[in-house]
Amino acid sequence: MTVSQAQDLRAKMREAGAKHRVVKNRLVKIAAEGGNFSDITDLMTGPTSISYSDDPVGPAKALAEFAKDFDKIEILGGAMDGKAMTAAEVEALAKLPSLDQLRGQIIGLLNAPASKIVGVVDAPASKLARVFAAYGAKEDA
Repeated sequence: MTVSQAQDLRAKMREAGAKHRVVKNRLVKIAAEGGNFSDITDLMTGPTSISYSDDPVGPAKALAEFAKDFDKIEILGGAMDGKAMTAAEVEALAKLPSLDQLRGQIIGLLNAPASKIVGVVDAPASKLARVFAAYGAKEDA
């Protein structure tokens, strides 16, 4: 992976609200030892990088999109809530909508009934106005 490609990946991760770091495998194994993420130490072979964020979907989505364009990047797995995830699970996570998209969908669902009520309440008044306009046009003719 070239330096410019690595910078592009870091930029995409920042846009997704995540951080991306190239790590030393031995240091990750020592840090994860006895903690919640000790299951991922088996994945630490060869050149490795780690992405992390508060939103689990953001880094998975950004990395999956970036990996489609570059054959040199392979998703080995991940961890969420202290549980190890396979590469297939990370890719499935990447297909989910992000936290902001979910919030937007919920707000849209909450606003839909209110806008329908406004439409129903407003409909008789607009029909009445059209009837008056038709009578007015009929009398003018």
